[in-house]
Amino acid sequence: MNKLKPVLAAASLIVMGSGAMAPADEARVADLLSELQSAPASRAAQIADELQLEWAKSGSASADFLLSRGRKALEAQDPEAAIDHFSALVDHAPGFATGYVERARAYLETGLFGPALQDLEAALGLNPQHFEALSGVALILEMIDRPEAAYDAYLMVRSIHPHHPAVTEALERLEPVVKGRRL
Repeated sequence: MNKLKPVLAAASLIVMGSGAMAPADEARVADLLSELQSAPASRAAQIADELQLEWAKSGSASADFLLSRGRKALEAQDPEAAIDHFSALVDHAPGFATGYVERARAYLETGLFGPALQDLEAALGLNPQHFEALSGVALILEMIDRPEAAYDAYLMVRSIHPHHPAVTEALERLEPVVKGRRL
């Protein structure tokens, strides 16, 4: 997992150089990612939640407000309003990966796969270890009938988060399609 530290440090420099808010504590993120690799399944969900909390730290009260408003709109099943809030967030903090991930989620709820993929790509450009962004890419690839690419994306998620709840089931579901069925 020591290989991740330079990647995370580089991502941090990119984020800071883009005029973004203060990023999450990268040392803590690296430690959590490392711990996630070897954690038992019973602890993995808690570590993943801690990572999500770190990644949701924008360093800006206005970005936090927009993130909260967008999430509340999604909870209220109003993805169009959520897209508006998350678009304002992305405009305000273009180096904040969580804004792109959340807007992608809202785009998915409206069936806009292209914009969702673009946002997930932007998020992964800022945070290559964001397993929820990778999981979103895999889900979309599966939905648009690209099972081989979806399978590969799910494998990437598993390499970061070995106990991700949806990944094992997705890999088992896609394996016969990708590798063929045994007779």
